[in-house]
Amino acid sequence: MLHAGQVSLRLFPVFACVLFSAVLSAVQGIQSRSARITQENVVLLSAVILVLLFLVQRFGTSKVSFSFSPIMLVWFASISGIGVYNIVTYYPPVLKAVSPHYIYYYFAKNKKLGWEQLGAVILCITGAEAMFADMGHFNKSSIQVAFSTVVFPSLILAYSGQTAYLIKNPGAMSTAFYSSIPGPLFWPMFVIATLAAIVASQSLISASFSIIRQSIALGCFPRTTVKHTSDKYEGQVYCPEINYFLMLVCVLITVGFQGGPEIGRAFGVAVIWVMLLTTMLMTVIMVVIWEVNHALVAGFLVLYLAIEGMYMSSLMNKVTQGGWVPFAITAFFLTITLSWTYGRKKKSEYEERNTVNEEEFAGIVARSARVPGICFFCTDLMNGVPPIVRHYAEHTRCLRQLLLFVTFRTLPVRSVLPSERFLVVREPAGVYRCIVQYGYMDRHDIVGDDFVRSAIDTLKEVADSAEEAKMMDLAPADGVSYVLGRTVLNMDKTHHWFKRIVINELYRFLQKNFRSNVSTLKIDHAKTLQVGMTYEISDKSSS
Repeated sequence: MLHAGQVSLRLFPVFACVLFSAVLSAVQGIQSRSARITQENVVLLSAVILVLLFLVQRFGTSKVSFSFSPIMLVWFASISGIGVYNIVTYYPPVLKAVSPHYIYYYFAKNKKLGWEQLGAVILCITGAEAMFADMGHFNKSSIQVAFSTVVFPSLILAYSGQTAYLIKNPGAMSTAFYSSIPGPLFWPMFVIATLAAIVASQSLISASFSIIRQSIALGCFPRTTVKHTSDKYEGQVYCPEINYFLMLVCVLITVGFQGGPEIGRAFGVAVIWVMLLTTMLMTVIMVVIWEVNHALVAGFLVLYLAIEGMYMSSLMNKVTQGGWVPFAITAFFLTITLSWTYGRKKKSEYEERNTVNEEEFAGIVARSARVPGICFFCTDLMNGVPPIVRHYAEHTRCLRQLLLFVTFRTLPVRSVLPSERFLVVREPAGVYRCIVQYGYMDRHDIVGDDFVRSAIDTLKEVADSAEEAKMMDLAPADGVSYVLGRTVLNMDKTHHWFKRIVINELYRFLQKNFRSNVSTLKIDHAKTLQVGMTYEISDKSSS
């Protein structure tokens, strides 16, 4: 069964296709102004705009986001006005096309050709699904109001105006948008269209960062760098690795296809599959969460699958003509998410089976020499003692007099008060468990005396006696150390060869090349010890 984060990552083909399609289509209109401007010039200009767009992502959108709404309002007002002008000038009855009964006449007249043309018709509704990909920045009601009162009416007028123009000028089919613009308005509309494409691309890039962040939080994607670019809005983040990956993909596809029709086909295939996936997920939500009557759910599913399935069937014959791009991007992210999820599952199963229980840990503590000082043992487990502690104690034969199991976590708040930074409980065998909380704008800094002193002050609140509290005060002077655990999974030959490849090759590669859970911490390397352990996963231990 697909994880929610894995489903979210299926939107990446749409993001990539929208990015290069939007910028390229906006710039392409410049060709109609001069015969000396070739397609290569258009592709080069589009690639430059894309590169610049990705390079400025690290500065965040907060500094320029105030201009997004005015640009989009001017864009929709402009295409609406031009649409009305074309309708009145060329063919006013074109508005009759809004009536759905013309769908029947369309297929009755064109038959198989009409079905084949659905692959081009789908491009008229692309972008609708992208509006809901950025729900972290806008709420549901704002999207509904904007779509119903501005976006949808503007698109109806714009497409109707272009259709009216084409009825009188059928030879301008390939350049309908720019050809239908009155001459004096061409350059202003070119600038507005380019700015609108940049804003739309910016929104999708921001949404891709949000999806990666959510997927990391759900544990179905390796940890990447996530930087918060706004101290007011928690959802505004920047992921450098994802940013440059998207830049590379968009530029390669733009240059590779040279702005040909393959881009439109890739866009259409990506969008219709996202719509199909959304319909199926909505059905699950209606049944499981909303508990809607099953007859109504079945009606919803059949209706939407029939409509979207018809579009999908028309587009599938375009797979070899550019439609393979979204499938290739999906396969790339699917490989990462499934490998990472499966590896984490096997790691969790091993730790659950091999967790050190209280009796065993008490024995480990009793057999180990107690060295003065304080040790922060970093672990992801909030309950129980991880098996790597057994591994550490067996090889060092000693433990610090004051031992804390520390788990770091980031809360969805701007900053955590110092008084709420540490949550400490006393464990058996004279050790402590501590959860260190940070806000998304806090510096994860554990270097220096302030961190240690704050931890000691919190520990003293759960001390059993004044003597124990005094020992805590003296512990930092005897030495402070930080222990980080690093585990490596090894699946033996009792498992199927494919599973061994997933764990021993793919998961290990991801674990090695992506960031660790403590990568965001600023630590004192002179006081840090990393302990490695191999988790031997056999078919016998899995049963």
